Amino acid sequence: MSRQSSSHQRSETDKGTTEEGPTEGPAPEGPPQRTPDIPAQRREDAGERDADPEQEVGTVPGVAAVREGWRAKYPVVARTVAWTVTGLSFAFVFLALSLPTKLTLLEPSAFLRIPVEGIFGATLLLMLPSMARRVVAVVAGAVLGALTILNLLDIGFNEFLGRGFNVVLDWILLDDAEAYVKDSLGGTAATVAVIGVVVLAVAVLVLMALAVLRIGNVMARNSAVATRTTLVLGTVWVMCAALGVQVAGAPFASRSTTALVQDRAERVRKTLKDEREFAKVAAVDTYGDTPGDQLLTGLRGKDMIFTFIESYGRAAIEDPAIAPGVDKTLKNATKRLNEAGFASKSGWLTSATYGGSSWLGHSTFLTGLWIDNQNRYRTVTAGDHMSITRAFQRTGAWRTVGIMPGVQKAWPEGKFYGLDHVYDSRDLGYKGPKFSWSTMPDQYALKAFERLEHGKKRDKPLMSEIILTSSHQPWAPIPKTIPWSEVGDGSVYKAIQKAGKKPADVFTDPDKVKTEYGRSVQYSVNSLIDYVLKYGNKNTVLVFLGDHQPLARVSGDNASRDVPVAIVAHDKAVLDRISHWGWQDGLMPGDKAPVWKMSSFRDRFLDAYGPNPGGDTAPSQPSSSPKPAPGGSSKP
Repeated sequence: MSRQSSSHQRSETDKGTTEEGPTEGPAPEGPPQRTPDIPAQRREDAGERDADPEQEVGTVPGVAAVREGWRAKYPVVARTVAWTVTGLSFAFVFLALSLPTKLTLLEPSAFLRIPVEGIFGATLLLMLPSMARRVVAVVAGAVLGALTILNLLDIGFNEFLGRGFNVVLDWILLDDAEAYVKDSLGGTAATVAVIGVVVLAVAVLVLMALAVLRIGNVMARNSAVATRTTLVLGTVWVMCAALGVQVAGAPFASRSTTALVQDRAERVRKTLKDEREFAKVAAVDTYGDTPGDQLLTGLRGKDMIFTFIESYGRAAIEDPAIAPGVDKTLKNATKRLNEAGFASKSGWLTSATYGGSSWLGHSTFLTGLWIDNQNRYRTVTAGDHMSITRAFQRTGAWRTVGIMPGVQKAWPEGKFYGLDHVYDSRDLGYKGPKFSWSTMPDQYALKAFERLEHGKKRDKPLMSEIILTSSHQPWAPIPKTIPWSEVGDGSVYKAIQKAGKKPADVFTDPDKVKTEYGRSVQYSVNSLIDYVLKYGNKNTVLVFLGDHQPLARVSGDNASRDVPVAIVAHDKAVLDRISHWGWQDGLMPGDKAPVWKMSSFRDRFLDAYGPNPGGDTAPSQPSSSPKPAPGGSSKP
């Protein structure tokens, strides 16, 4: 073919059609433009650049020329890069559409699916004109990127808290996560983690948008093949859906992304509805108007100690990898208490939280309301619903104090809980090192309690709420029990902390993390029982329990939310009042011990130690709805 005839054919083609269809109007006047003769193989090797006249729209001409020259000069490399980028784009989008929300489901079989959202998206992109296709592709990619980020948050929350991420309530917990990393692994690690998370989030949004845009352009250039492929996949999806074909127990014809979007929307709706309904529930209080002289008459004159042991869950007593050491500690502690004239009974409570968010467990136990999310916590602490600790304050017969070594800034909730004075980490006089997240060893916190309050002469008995933190994850390093006379200002713990294990060496090892978790619970229990034996007396009554189970890596997938609870007293009459509870003797509840919702404890306790124990003065059921929190299972 001559140059003139080749040029004439190119001119006729350009004049007659565009991507949008035939064009109208006469051809431009003047002599035909001459086009350099490019061998067919070179034009083919140039690949997508020649095949897509839209590709360089909006591109600087000089840059486009450089790209064209590079592709023409290295056609094999150009094709390889083009196919690689296209393949990665398809893979990226497919992975996003198939990504599960739990780490345990993240296995190859989870990706043996045909996502209907991909078929629908491909159909839409094929139908749209050029500009609309680009806009829709970018928007759809950004939305898919946002959904991917939420799925990753779900994975993290399910791993640590046993529930999915709540898009309404849980953003505040990301701040707590940053503080936790800082306390556990140091400021540098926290900064790197925050930067990494931000970069990852931005990268997912941008790369997902570019990937969908790339796929849209490729399909437009190969519309016939793309149409046939989409039609075949759509037909296969419909047939598999109709026949109920499954792979690894899940439908092969997947609509998981659509289901997740619907689920998130429903969770938002339920969260907003729950906020309104819970406010009404919290306003109703069985004991709200009970006069102080009719409260806790069965405990007058007793020094009450309510103690929460961090992450002390059922797994500590029953998991074969953890239980031997913890069970031995509990049995020895029971024996030592009995020898000193104390007796004890124990049972199980189902916590409102799991793996973290300890304050939800504390508030559920003390208020008798099922507080399984941050919004419920804010609602109840902003009101005047009576807690167990406030009941003691209302009587006027006790001084009420809180020992909160985990609190490192102002804690206005102390007023809601009816505490006359709160000692946080800044008030306990500790001069030693932190033990990962824990600001001080439990033994030191108890010794400070003795020095600041319990050991002083008083005209009233003492009611105290103590939060022990040494068993907080990541369970390294762990303090050691030392003679009480050597505790001092805590400086003695510097050598103990330095000799302990590193958090990073423990927390990432599935075997070590269980071992160290068990050791931390043993330390906390021993510290508490040693304190009672050394500083307690015939009027001492101890109630201690776990706030929640440890995270799934320790407690196991689908673990219960049960935690042990025990009451220890020197006066036999104290335990006689709860004989109808069915709790077992000793500090270690067994399989036959009753399991109550944690929110039922307040009313049962106030009833047992009121003027008419076992009567009809209060309901035995929780004061609030037992429904699980929006965005979570019935666990936390």
